[in-house]
Amino acid sequence: MKRAVDKVFFEGRGGIRLAADAVGDPAGPPVLLFHGGGQTRHAWGTTLQVLGSRGWRAYSIDLRGHGESAWDDDGDYTLDAFSADIRAIASAMPEPPAIVGASLGGVASMAAIAETAGPPVASALVLVDVAPTIERAGALRIGAFMAEHMEEGFGSLEEVADAIAAYNPHRPRPRDLSGLQKNLRRRPDGRWAWHWDPRFISGRFGSRDETRSSLVDSERLRAAARALSIPVLLVRGRMSDLLSEAGARELLELVPHAKLVDVAGAGHMVAGDRNDSFNDAVVGFLEAYRDR
Repeated sequence: MKRAVDKVFFEGRGGIRLAADAVGDPAGPPVLLFHGGGQTRHAWGTTLQVLGSRGWRAYSIDLRGHGESAWDDDGDYTLDAFSADIRAIASAMPEPPAIVGASLGGVASMAAIAETAGPPVASALVLVDVAPTIERAGALRIGAFMAEHMEEGFGSLEEVADAIAAYNPHRPRPRDLSGLQKNLRRRPDGRWAWHWDPRFISGRFGSRDETRSSLVDSERLRAAARALSIPVLLVRGRMSDLLSEAGARELLELVPHAKLVDVAGAGHMVAGDRNDSFNDAVVGFLEAYRDR
């Protein structure tokens, strides 16, 4: 049975307003879900509901500049900004939460956890198809997809579905296109645009390279990975062009206590490609550490 979804808001760094959906017993242990760049809190398929039904108080959060969260006045979409938001949300929980972060949400969570002195930010971390070293070709392909229709937008949901199918050909095209609206906003000119601040791509100082270099700082992320002492799970899409087998192995070397699940039939968008397998891996890991 589908559980009721509560709409809630958090304050990130500088008081920025961050939107979230919450499911499950408010007294249950908290788990925070942070999506990838260019996505929204709706990217998790049934994961939010499954966690809520298994005793967790689960929150799926729109990152700054994404979905219904506020756009930063200064266009600050650096790793420092995202990780500070995550720390602020985690500190609002009654106990250190488990955190599940995909791609951008994963690296920002890793930095938030590892670079904070004092009380722990999180009790466990699930990284979804991301590690300190990623494949440049895959990152460039994602960036090109996000930038391709950034200015002109889309004339219809059919055009949106065509673009997604061209980028992700192994995923079946949805018959009902209305669900795509959760990741889109209607512009004053009537055209559809992705539901994120275009400055997330253009960068705080008008440079795409500036934003990208901030978010993909391998040395910083390797240092963060080495500092992780909480339980860690890496969920990789076996068909991913962003995280290679070598990149996953390096993460396991940096975090020797980490576990790896390689999901067959999934690309970078693991939860969307193989939601049942993804849920099994995440819930199994979180329940195992929770029940210790």
